[in-house]
Amino acid sequence: MGTIHLIDRYSRQVAVIGREGQERLSRAHVAVVGLGGLGTLVSMYLVGAGVGELTIIDYDTINITDLHRQLLYREEDIGKPKVEVAVKRLRDINSAVRVRPVNEALTSENAEEVIKDVDVVVDALDNWLGRQVLNEAIVRLRKPLVHGAVNGWYGQVSTIIPGKTPCLYELVQAKSLPQCVGYCPVVGPVVGVVASIEATEVIKLITGIGEPLINKLLIIDGKNWVIDEIKLSRVENCPVCSRYLKEK
Repeated sequence: MGTIHLIDRYSRQVAVIGREGQERLSRAHVAVVGLGGLGTLVSMYLVGAGVGELTIIDYDTINITDLHRQLLYREEDIGKPKVEVAVKRLRDINSAVRVRPVNEALTSENAEEVIKDVDVVVDALDNWLGRQVLNEAIVRLRKPLVHGAVNGWYGQVSTIIPGKTPCLYELVQAKSLPQCVGYCPVVGPVVGVVASIEATEVIKLITGIGEPLINKLLIIDGKNWVIDEIKLSRVENCPVCSRYLKEK
């Protein structure tokens, strides 16, 4: 990364994370799984921050009901594949970032192939079935995962390090948001709060600065502005961790 580019574009950020932190970001590869409310905003923040490479994964098309919170899209984009619109807009934000679109659903057949070369994975999915597929892949590959979820006025965030923290399977058993059936009702700005925290967690993991939400579940009540932090601990008989971590 050239000196002029680094100082001019990222000067406000370099003042906080330092030149070395910015260089680490420029070498990092992050995958964002899901390009809905959380995924679009997380992607925008990471591209703006100067992450070197971003893989974005989603198979869906843009619907009018998406637009109140998925701020990367416009009315003219309705009906278009999310990844096709997102890759263009993200490159417009920062042409120096390599954005790789994957216009597929994440499945047990392709999950490991999609995320095998990334440094950090972001969970921006809207259903727990998809999250369990992602969970098995990140545990088996031992990839750090930043998890976020939103339901109504409420959100949650946690950072998962396979082998050191509970995985997503264990998190579902803890005090977490109710699982959505059919669709998740959400308040747009609450999605923005959770996405901002997720993006911040990614930056902390890559730069090594600050204390990520490891073994912690952050619960955000946007209606009453109450934020709780729940301590988490691993479950010895977790079927995912006990199976895949022993394979290494």
